[in-house]
This record gives sequence, C-alpha cells and structure tokens, in this order.
Amino acid sequence: MAERLLPGGTEPDPRFTLANERTFLAWIRTSLALLAGGIAIEAFTADLFLEPLRKGLAVLLLLLGMLLSGGAAIRWIKVERSMRNKTPLPLPLIVPLLAVAGAIAAAVVATFILWR
Repeated sequence: MAERLLPGGTEPDPRFTLANERTFLAWIRTSLALLAGGIAIEAFTADLFLEPLRKGLAVLLLLLGMLLSGGAAIRWIKVERSMRNKTPLPLPLIVPLLAVAGAIAAAVVATFILWR
C-alpha cells in the first residue's frame, strides 16, 4: 500500500515525516473545530439567528470542515512525495480556502450582531 501512495524516491529523515504528520493532525484538529462550530450553531442558536441564516452558516462551517479534512490528507501525501523525491514542497492551497470561508462566516456573524 505504501508503494502505491508513495512511489519512488527514498525514505526521508523520520523527523521530517513526523513533522509532516503533526501538521496533518493540526489541520484535522482545525477541521474538527469547524465541524463542532457548525453543529453548535445549528443546535444552540435557534433564538439568535433567523433559520435560513443559521442553517446557511452551519452548513458553511460543516462543508469547510469536510473540505479541510480532505485537503489535509491530500496535502500530507503531496508533501511526503515531495520529501521522498527531493522536489519543492507544494503550496498549501487549503490555506486560502480556509481564510476566505472563515472571513465570510465571521462577516455574516458580525453583520448580524451589528444589525440586531
């Protein structure tokens, strides 16, 4: 299985592989926090937000958590392949996704709080 996911190259220093794994786990923790936030908004804010806004915000956070989780796995594999083949590390494309979606969610909440 490892040969299929990580073909070619040489085994990198274990410290780099473990650092890559820690970064993956950090992305997963962030993903879980987004999922928990989406669930919390849906479960505990019925009296604060109108239903379409509440559901939209909850779904945005849940989708972002799902995308981040998948993106973290893909990034882990790409970084591991880069290290094994001694090529430049890939750009973290999930960072702009997370930043934009987080900014949208925060703007929606801030706008609602200011107009309430």
